Amino acid sequence: MSRGTPRHGVRIAAGAAALALAVAACGGHSASVAGAGSSAQEIAMQAWLAGLYDLRPDLLASYDPVGSGAGREMFVTGAVDFAGSDAHLDEEEFALARERCAPGEVVELPLYISPIAIAYHLPELDVEHLKLQPETIAAMFDGRIERWDDPAIAETNPGVDLPALDVVPVNRSDDSGTTENFTEYLAEAGGEAWPYEPDGTWPRSGTHSGQQNVGVVSTLSAAEGTIGYVDASQVTAEMGTVAVGVGDEFVPFSPEAAAAVVDVSPPAPGASDTRLILDLDRETDAPGAYPVVLVSYTLACTRYDSAEKAEAVQALLSYIASEEGQERAARPDVAGAAPISADLRARVMDAVDRISGPDAG
Repeated sequence: MSRGTPRHGVRIAAGAAALALAVAACGGHSASVAGAGSSAQEIAMQAWLAGLYDLRPDLLASYDPVGSGAGREMFVTGAVDFAGSDAHLDEEEFALARERCAPGEVVELPLYISPIAIAYHLPELDVEHLKLQPETIAAMFDGRIERWDDPAIAETNPGVDLPALDVVPVNRSDDSGTTENFTEYLAEAGGEAWPYEPDGTWPRSGTHSGQQNVGVVSTLSAAEGTIGYVDASQVTAEMGTVAVGVGDEFVPFSPEAAAAVVDVSPPAPGASDTRLILDLDRETDAPGAYPVVLVSYTLACTRYDSAEKAEAVQALLSYIASEEGQERAARPDVAGAAPISADLRARVMDAVDRISGPDAG
């Protein structure tokens, strides 16, 4: 999958744990804006920052995909101007964020909607998608289904020549919003088959793991029989992916299927005009819905210490939420994300319009 290439005048520097997109040779920047967080957003953010540069070459913007947990911590301490998080702030984090943003308010905007792919590495398996029930997926990641030819897998895949290989589950080693979303799905849809609480850190020790999405992809590719979870934008050609059981059907991931879950999910407790947080319905039986979905939030404040900083953050969030920005991230050769709806865009822009500097009335 192509992840895009740097445009003229833009330098993209990617390290082992970081992506930074900055304007080079542009001179006379009016302001800069720095963000960090979700590695699931990495490819989309690369595209968004490039798009922002096309419109506003006077702004210097950067994003470091250190992971959701680290990004939230950097935001509440004031180390970055905005953050990407694959889970909304919990009560303790929100209290710290309110202190950081005072006298303004905390902004949480669901601007990146993407399926979490359950991906496996079985090169000899000749099938587009393996069909797995939530309970089977949970048992595989808990280590209780140990072979790929297990009867529970064979039952939902009649006629498929399943290999007599060990199941090797792979998880994130860092504090991850992708992990939190995936374990939420396992806990809610998998029922008693998943005996752990949802969390951003993997609940089992002694497992195969990788740092951030790229580390999971690398670990998945290193051996046959592996199965893991990654943002759908990170799926490579040699991976197979799971169609998950939803009601009476099996649904593979797609932007449309991810958007269908968001449409049926109510606001989460604590939601407000600036906190557009959702309580995702992981147990939905809505036709065509893919419940292993990640809604990644952009965190910001409604008040910044300078008018220039506020205008830069406002410009970035306005572009990300725009039809052009959302369509850019939705391209299959970019991130394949699900564009936000027109109704959600209107609510997002109402919140973005509240961002100001210290002298605003």
